[in-house]
Amino acid sequence: MRLTVLAVLIAFTLPAAAQAQVSNLHTGPISTVVTRAVDDPARQADQSSDARRKVAQVMMFAEVKPGQKVLELIPGSGYFTRVFSAIVGSKGHVYVVWPNEYAKEDVDDLAGSQKLATDPHYANVSVLTQPANQLSSPEPVDVVFTSQNYHDYPDKFMGQVDPAVLNKQVFDALKPGGLWVIIDHVAPAGSGMADTDTLHRIDPAIVKKQVEAAGFVFDGESNALRNPADPHTIKVFDKSIRGHTDQFMYRFRKPMK
Repeated sequence: MRLTVLAVLIAFTLPAAAQAQVSNLHTGPISTVVTRAVDDPARQADQSSDARRKVAQVMMFAEVKPGQKVLELIPGSGYFTRVFSAIVGSKGHVYVVWPNEYAKEDVDDLAGSQKLATDPHYANVSVLTQPANQLSSPEPVDVVFTSQNYHDYPDKFMGQVDPAVLNKQVFDALKPGGLWVIIDHVAPAGSGMADTDTLHRIDPAIVKKQVEAAGFVFDGESNALRNPADPHTIKVFDKSIRGHTDQFMYRFRKPMK
């Protein structure tokens, strides 16, 4: 009884934003649509990574639904692309964006995306190549998503894209009520963008500040990819931590008006 009363008191004393953050953590069951997408035999080669990358939890957190339009920035090997494609289905579409500057550094993965888009199983996938500082979408989308690449945009090899420019362009690409979902490697608290080009990490606090400055409303976070054993002070490619870095997952919503 005391615990119930305490919970009620906490609910009344928490600021509204804090309550929204807590309520948006995904802890419930995985939907049938997401389960089917994850279990798609066409992505059999990816499935050994699913437990580590928490793909089902990521998809639930991103609130991707059948029929939606998704814009995925810098898709890498296409790991998430294949799941997005299966979820949105034939009535939806997935646009994968390769900034020209990044594509020069990752020719093989760009070719992989282009090959994927020619596969009839992924007929709802299109590949877009464009300058890093000129992000655009062929049509308004429901979700813009990037995993482990937000920190790359301000770096020299990407042309030092101003985060304000990137976030404004994402805002413009989204439908009212649409979501901007960011996953990235955690840098030490208070470090801002100091480690983006060295450790390939970014301080979650600076990301939140930058995205909100573009007009987005913080809509929640997930701890699914957090790892308290990560010291935050070593490069993400270091063999002692690669594939197991501490990662934040933030969701921002474009206001309806």
